Amino acid sequence: MKGHYNVLFLCTGNSARSIMAEVLANQLGHGRFTAYSAGSSPRGQVNPMALQVLQDAGFSTEGLRSKPWDEFAQPGAPEMDLVITVCDRAAGESCPVWPGHPVTAHWGVPDPAAATGSAEEIHKAFTQTLMVLQQRIHLLAALKIEALDRLVLESKVREIGRG
Repeated sequence: MKGHYNVLFLCTGNSARSIMAEVLANQLGHGRFTAYSAGSSPRGQVNPMALQVLQDAGFSTEGLRSKPWDEFAQPGAPEMDLVITVCDRAAGESCPVWPGHPVTAHWGVPDPAAATGSAEEIHKAFTQTLMVLQQRIHLLAALKIEALDRLVLESKVREIGRG
């Protein structure tokens, strides 16, 4: 494989987890990744708490938008090397057929947008999600992707989601 990779993070609503993963991969990937995110049933707007937690942690949130995953299955869309689902619901849905047959993995992360309680408890759920995704993106960035064959790569990326 090459040295630069397109990564697509998927969840149902594309408002929190997949958006956060997109930001983290783009900004922590040491220039190795161009990350995107999408949802099977996008909410149409990014969750304001996701934006706040990202900004509070020093990440740029410019240009983020909630979008359908069909956008990435169209002719002319960027060809993905990795497609990672971050929610259990999206993992169980039938995804489009991605051009180029990317490596796929599932990194289940609880939905912070479903958190209830005080504003502080909800903020904590988003912060926890950011920390989990940040740890997984660091592990992904540390992989010597170009040195791994497809099956080993798929196994290692899936292992990150179980860790």
